[in-house]
Amino acid sequence: MMKFLSVLLLLIGAFGAGYYVGQRPVGTLQRTVAELQQSLKDVSRNVLDTTLGIERDLRRRQGLVEAKSRLVQAKAQMAERNFGEAAKELSEAIDAVEAIIKGTKADTMTNALRDLAGSLREVKPELATGKAVTVKKLDELQLKMDQLLSK
Repeated sequence: MMKFLSVLLLLIGAFGAGYYVGQRPVGTLQRTVAELQQSLKDVSRNVLDTTLGIERDLRRRQGLVEAKSRLVQAKAQMAERNFGEAAKELSEAIDAVEAIIKGTKADTMTNALRDLAGSLREVKPELATGKAVTVKKLDELQLKMDQLLSK
């Protein structure tokens, strides 16, 4: 008796599913599949864009941390009156900032980084010639880097 009821329920279910599918036009199913494919493409594109944005931000932050480290080293060398070493550290800080800028699109962050690199370049000749640069000027540059890191 249970087998008969089970077979009967399966037949009724199959008949109901067939009737339901028969009532729907084939185009509806195709449109639904096409919409799902487009939705999946959009989600994939958004995920990829987000991932690339995170990667760019991480590289920018790493470069800024490197540049800040070099600037702090330059300040320490300047305090010890090693102006040649201070100029070398400052040059490496400039290279780190320029590495961040290279290959990026122009936006407000890139312009701020270009300004920072220009400010660092202005200080470098003074250190290279052995002139003492005020600590205040280097502190201002470090503050600019901190502000860019906090963005």
